[in-house]
Amino acid sequence: QVQLVESGGGLVQAGGSLRVSCDASGRTFSNYLMGWFRQAPGKEREFIASIAWNGLTTRYADSAKGRFTISRDNAKNTVYLQMNSLKPEDTAVYYCAAKASIRSAYVSVDQRDFNYWGQGIQVTVSS
Repeated sequence: QVQLVESGGGLVQAGGSLRVSCDASGRTFSNYLMGWFRQAPGKEREFIASIAWNGLTTRYADSAKGRFTISRDNAKNTVYLQMNSLKPEDTAVYYCAAKASIRSAYVSVDQRDFNYWGQGIQVTVSS
């Protein structure tokens, strides 16, 4: 089992940037596909970005393309989500998630594929 803890959230003005991090522990981090999801008030949780075990393949939601960048550092057991040009509609609780995926090039965008979840962290973008 892998444990995930998000950090780096907070309040930022529209147009600003924020980087959230997710530290993993418990198992070999490089054996996991990692993803970021978010849930805004009154809405369902939605996919934002995911990254293969080696960082070479990434996928993004349309809402994130060109503004957000997912990356990972397997030596630090950490996955990041760099968010630029933030908008008020990006306000949500952001969740890190992991899926066991030993050396697979397949990068899922379906939250049902992810086995482990962090507790979530609030990101608020003010207008």
